[in-house]
Amino acid sequence: MSKKQKKMLARILAGGALFLAAELAPVEGVARLLVFLVPYFVVGWDVLWRAVRNIAHGQVFDENFLMALATVGALALGQYDEASGVMLFYQVGELFQSYAVGRSRQSIAALMDIRPDSANLERDGEIEEVDPDEVAIGDVIVIRPGEKIPLDGQVLEGSSSIDTAALTGESMPRMVEPGDEVISGCVNLTGLLRVRVSREFGDSTVSRILDLVENSSEKKARTEAFITRFAHWYTPTVVIAAAALAFIPPLFVGDFRGWITSALTFLVISCPCALVISIPLSFFGGIGGASRCGILVKGGNYLEALAKLDTVVFDKTGTLTRGTFEVVQVAPQPGVSQEDLLLTAALAEQYSNHPISQSLRRACGGELAAERARDVEEIAGRGVRAMVDGQEVLVGNARLLEDHGLRVPGCSEAGTLVYVARSGACLGYIRIADQLKPTAAEAIGRLKQLGVRRTVMLTGDSETAAKAAAAPLALDEIHAGLLPADKVQHVEDLLETKAPGGQLAFVGDGVNDAPVLSRADVGVAMGALGSDAAIEAADVVLMDDDPAKIALAVEIARRTLRVARQNIVFALGVKGIFLLLGVLRMATMWGAVFADVGVAIIAILNAMRALKVPRKDT
Repeated sequence: MSKKQKKMLARILAGGALFLAAELAPVEGVARLLVFLVPYFVVGWDVLWRAVRNIAHGQVFDENFLMALATVGALALGQYDEASGVMLFYQVGELFQSYAVGRSRQSIAALMDIRPDSANLERDGEIEEVDPDEVAIGDVIVIRPGEKIPLDGQVLEGSSSIDTAALTGESMPRMVEPGDEVISGCVNLTGLLRVRVSREFGDSTVSRILDLVENSSEKKARTEAFITRFAHWYTPTVVIAAAALAFIPPLFVGDFRGWITSALTFLVISCPCALVISIPLSFFGGIGGASRCGILVKGGNYLEALAKLDTVVFDKTGTLTRGTFEVVQVAPQPGVSQEDLLLTAALAEQYSNHPISQSLRRACGGELAAERARDVEEIAGRGVRAMVDGQEVLVGNARLLEDHGLRVPGCSEAGTLVYVARSGACLGYIRIADQLKPTAAEAIGRLKQLGVRRTVMLTGDSETAAKAAAAPLALDEIHAGLLPADKVQHVEDLLETKAPGGQLAFVGDGVNDAPVLSRADVGVAMGALGSDAAIEAADVVLMDDDPAKIALAVEIARRTLRVARQNIVFALGVKGIFLLLGVLRMATMWGAVFADVGVAIIAILNAMRALKVPRKDT
């Protein structure tokens, strides 16, 4: 509980004690008014002050005005105990609302507790603790076990496991070694790391994410915007209705005092606190719950769009597939072993940084003897030629071997074929292909279960590669060989054929697909761990590159909308009943307290459920 909330609690306790003392005091008339004014002003002076201040600024119709008008009117009618009691319970409700909102903000802050307090800057062999803002690109920082990584950079020395849970929602640490990139916001778990900084703190991953989450409330969902517009017109309407209730019926049936009392009760009942607090709190909680799972949503409007997904369009490489080449087949010629074929290729390619070369070295495993390969020559568009163990070796595409008068075996499988020849003889080929992500099939299946009508793949890859990747996924449509402009055109066509009221999401890597991400109703960036382009271009960012999180985002969005709609129906329903009772002169001030404070508390408790989204390791 904050210091301000503790002061408010002390005022309520003091006011409650004074209220009981006033109830028991054996006084009447003016003396009774005076003893009840003490608890009234102790607990309610700030409500009266805010009402006067807002009126002076032209902001007349709000909950402070309603409460001030109702309680001052009750005092004028001699209902001293009801006026003081209503103000007391109103402040109890306000304290609870403040506490609930504060707890939600603290929960989100704890879930996104990734802002580093300091950085250990290395200067002239000494370690100096500085503010992260003082560290420049190229500086070297030291990160000890247990410390947060303060800035993005590349590991120079040391190896360690790092906890990415605050960013990705995943509990499994990942290992980093010299040459690996690390991003701010993660926690170094086991080893000492020396890191060369690659981004200033203002441009770091942690700063971008915190800015995204903190500003998400600026982009309101239609439900939130409706409540804001509703409250703008609702309050003056009920004030006019209360005035009519106070003065029109007595002209026909008399009893001005009784009708004025009913009108004041009507004002207390009509206070819109339950709606104007609980609905934004629902969306705030939904965004916080998604953040806990490594899903960053840039606003309530995108959360609402996710809940209505009808069509999901996927890029292939880096989205449904890993985006990295792996050896999937080693096919030697008769008399040649798989080990010999693979090792020969890896030795010849060991000096290249090309993704295909890296995949050959990974498949070979272990350390390669650099001295076994000499006179390595890269042949543009073909491959490499090298002397391995004193013999000429060719590693590359079919044209490289054909240029040297060699015939190559064919292959009908999807993937990139790397042919290997030694001393004028073809040793065989190695097939390399991009691999599906482990959760790709699950992602499509869960979206279908959630009622997504259409799943589509758009890729610039070949038809063969696209069909091979899509075969296990049960996608509805596949379009291959597309340029970025072609992808935009396909999305335009899909937008025209989506179901009425449905939304279209495009899921891409956030780098090459920025135009399509912007054109879709919801742009979802994959592969976003540390990607500036993804965070900038997308409406939703999946921090751990897991396509199955799309379905989880939809579930969170639908749960949030469900909670918000429950609160709207409940609050308007209860208030509608009590307002009718007020018009019929069947509601008391104490019933009005329940219709205002009680409904608000119940609605806020329900709204806080949106924050409690279970963490799912998918």
